[in-house]
Amino acid sequence: MAVRFCPRMRPSRIVRLCRPWPAAVGFYLLTGNGGFGASATATQTLSAALSPIAKLSVPLSLTATQGSQKFSPFTGSVPITYRVRTTPTGGGTLTVQVTSDFSPAGGPSAASGALTFTCGSATIGTPCSGTQTATTSSQTPVLTLPASACTGGGGACSGSDPNSVTVTFTLVDNPAYSTGTYSAGLTFVISAT
Repeated sequence: MAVRFCPRMRPSRIVRLCRPWPAAVGFYLLTGNGGFGASATATQTLSAALSPIAKLSVPLSLTATQGSQKFSPFTGSVPITYRVRTTPTGGGTLTVQVTSDFSPAGGPSAASGALTFTCGSATIGTPCSGTQTATTSSQTPVLTLPASACTGGGGACSGSDPNSVTVTFTLVDNPAYSTGTYSAGLTFVISAT
């Protein structure tokens, strides 16, 4: 039991001891000083659905350069980096399409087959083989991605992060073309299922 001094005592009187007040007893019980305790446990299930997904990155522009011989073709390489995750029964593709043909008029035309490309080795997936023609009418495969493909982490996944492939474009230099600077728009699309 706690002991306290009585508050009504004056300094000149003899000090006497008083019993604790009931409020003080209640305080000791509420604060746990009496040895009581409690705990609680709750469980929660967290779930996340990971979908097939793909992402790619290409430089903003490419300037093709001509070889040392007159009328030799122009060439230029595009380094492509990508990340991918496919399902066990799915796969994916990386394609390219000429979305705006060469302009101004009088120069090369992808619609007439003047632009071709080859694919370098890829860190995941199977790159195109041989020479491919880039067209304005359809998407041309650059890379085929297998089922259960994934980027980074090693094991069943590719050890590279990001993955990469290089596409080298070749543009014919026909003497019938008018002089000038010509440009075309290319669109790369990557998909995963």
